[in-house]
Amino acid sequence: MLGDDAELTAAVLAAQDGDETAFRTVYRAVHPRLLGYVRTLVGDPDAEDVASEAWLQIARDLERFSGDADRFRGWAARIARNRALDHIRMRGRRPAIGGDETELTGRAAESDTAGEAMEALATGSTLSLIAQLPQDQAEAVVLRVVVGLDAKTAAETLGKRPGAVRTAAHRGLKRLAELLGADPERAAALDALPPPREPRSRAVTSAGVTHMRARTQKDM
Repeated sequence: MLGDDAELTAAVLAAQDGDETAFRTVYRAVHPRLLGYVRTLVGDPDAEDVASEAWLQIARDLERFSGDADRFRGWAARIARNRALDHIRMRGRRPAIGGDETELTGRAAESDTAGEAMEALATGSTLSLIAQLPQDQAEAVVLRVVVGLDAKTAAETLGKRPGAVRTAAHRGLKRLAELLGADPERAAALDALPPPREPRSRAVTSAGVTHMRARTQKDM
């Protein structure tokens, strides 16, 4: 994921104008953690297929999107969630996940300590533990900590109130700390997670990305 939200916003705008290179930039920035979210929902064997279906819809509906980098992450996560839930309904149940999640470690961290915390959550074993949480807690933790959504955007993605998402994420992280208690380093990393992101103004003031499109965002 790009460390600079203004760069991601600019790439989304360019992709909407048909720039294929910009779309590849958006994909590289968002896909690894979006795939991690899908894996939490459907399990490792099916995650790639479900994520691919989500990206097909993202590409098809991109012209209808309006917003900055934060809103794009939430919009993409909502599409991925809908495709995952469709898959779960067809299959009948939510599985436990497994496999290697090391590609999720690419997000730029605000500090070395935060980076270590993110890396701890990005390991396959930790995401397997996340999958053992109740689904509301698992989704809240992944959306807020792994995908990087603020409480409001995560709540929009899940169709819940921000307070409910904050509570679920808090309970999920507390339970993860208990599950990781035998590993002091990982438990410390969870304690070192950066403060949850809060909603900020959707206006983008960086050069080159001050013009947000007036199109109405599609409600997935």
